[in-house]
Parts: sequence; C-alpha cells; structure tokens
Amino acid sequence: MTAPMPVIIGVTLAILLGLATFLTWFERRLLGLWQDRYGPNRVGPGGILQAVADGIKILFKQDWIPPFADRGVFVLAPAIGMMTVLLSFGVVPVTAFWSIAGTLNVGLLFVLAMMGMGVYGVVLAGWASNSKYALLGSMRAAAQMISYEVFMGLSVLGVVMQAGSFTMRDIVLAQSGLWFVVPQALGCAVFTLAGIAETHRLPFDLPEGENELGAGFHTEYSGMKFGMFFLAEYAGVVLVSALLVTLYLGGWEGPLLPPALWFALKTSALVCLFVLLRAALPRPRYDQLMALGWKILLPLSLLNIAATGAILLLHAPG
Repeated sequence: MTAPMPVIIGVTLAILLGLATFLTWFERRLLGLWQDRYGPNRVGPGGILQAVADGIKILFKQDWIPPFADRGVFVLAPAIGMMTVLLSFGVVPVTAFWSIAGTLNVGLLFVLAMMGMGVYGVVLAGWASNSKYALLGSMRAAAQMISYEVFMGLSVLGVVMQAGSFTMRDIVLAQSGLWFVVPQALGCAVFTLAGIAETHRLPFDLPEGENELGAGFHTEYSGMKFGMFFLAEYAGVVLVSALLVTLYLGGWEGPLLPPALWFALKTSALVCLFVLLRAALPRPRYDQLMALGWKILLPLSLLNIAATGAILLLHAPG
C-alpha cells in the first residue's frame, strides 16, 4: 500500500537532510578509525552530537555578504546547489511503493538534468563573490562537472539499453535475475568515478583545493550559506550512492530483509566507500583529472555502449 504523497515527500526530505547532517559526524569518525586517530569524541556519546553543535554554531555565525559581491546572485547560489540535489531524489525509488516520482518515464534523464543544473550554483557562487580564488575555484568546478557529466551520461546508456526504459523503477525491476553491476561492470566503474568528480569529493576536490585556492568557490561564504554548500555536498554523496544502488546493485531487492532496509544497507556501504577514498587517496593535479576523463573514461564509456549493443543484437530474437 502506497503512503500519501505529502507524507512521502515530507519523510524523504527529513531523512535526507538528517542523513546529510549525520554524515558530517560519521565521516570524521570513520576517518579517525582508518587513520588510527580519534575523531569527534567530546560532545555526546562517541561525539555523535558534534553535528548538532556544528549546526548551532553555523546558525549563530554572522551572515556576512562581502561589500564587493553581487548580493542577489551571492545569496541565490547556495540555494541552487541545494535544490538540485533535493529535486534529484524525487525520482529515486527506495522501494516499489515508496518514491515521489519513481515511475517518471524520463526519471534517469531528470537526474542527469538536475546534476547539470548544479553547475550553476557553483559557477554563480564564484562569479558573484568577485574574488580571484573563488572565481578560479568556480571555473575549475565548471570544467570538471561539465566534463564528467558527459561520462556519467554515457556510462548509464548500457543500463538503459538492457532495461529498455529510462524509468528508475523499471530499471530496478529489470535486475530481478541479475544485478547490472555484473554485465555493466565497466559502466559502473565509470559512473562511480564520474559521481565522485560531480560531487567534487576527495580525491577530486580540486575546485576547493585548500592548499591552492583557500576554499575555492565558497571562500567568501559564511554562516548558513556556507552550511548549505556543506550539506549539499554530503547530500550529493548520498544521491550518487543511491543512484549506484538503483542502477547497478538491484535497488531494494534482496533476500529475507525488508526492501527499504536492503536499500539503506547498500547505500550506506557505498557512502563508506566514498569516505574510504578520501582517507586513502591523494589529490591529483588538475590536468591529470581532466586527462583521466577525456583520455580514459570517454573511450571506456563508448566501448561499453558498443559492447552492450553488440551483445543485445546477438541475443535478439529472430
């Protein structure tokens, strides 16, 4: 039985924002564990209330807008970044009966479109700040995100060809016999790397490289405006993990456990992978990042499409 749509929207939004806040603590604890040091451990049991303390601190920090900034665009940019991530979750089906628009016939295209719109938030933040470091960071982000959107879009074409649909729910149902991570292993690897670059997480966090650009595109931001960029990044990590689960790991499908729990466990495992990559890998040079995309990921994406098409033609009836 499907819950009323206002309930689904409200609960999904609350869980997503809560998860993004929780991840600010969870990531630091995992980093501490893997790097053999203490993480947050002072506020609450195991430091779990550190996220609450950080939230209170951000709320009470001065909401300062630089006098040299373009005020309207400066305020709008963080909202664009946050809204594109939240809207993308609208088409991700948690279970067969719990999604806002999981049956949208262009669901996958909608996600790619929203991720493309997210570039505007970053670029406008750097431009409106009227600061050299912020502008350099936003230009890096624009080139990186637009480039890796190409590879992300190409990597999922194999999934669409096998499922025969752009609808996220149909893609999950098409994996009832075999998860697409097996026949689409190459596409899954490309999508994962593109997702890390899209969310500009370590090791691909060059738009915010602190040893080069201060804080990159959000150098001039403080208070809740900075908090929105911060939460949007963690919500983006959850989004890319949820998309990987939906497209390649069978979505909510699994034995014994409830479907929602399977979806949560798979997504959580991928979020931990994101954190592990931050702990383990160094940041590449910017030219190395772009070369990885255009010289390696693009040919691999095209190879995956060609191989998938050839196999489907060979097995086509008649």
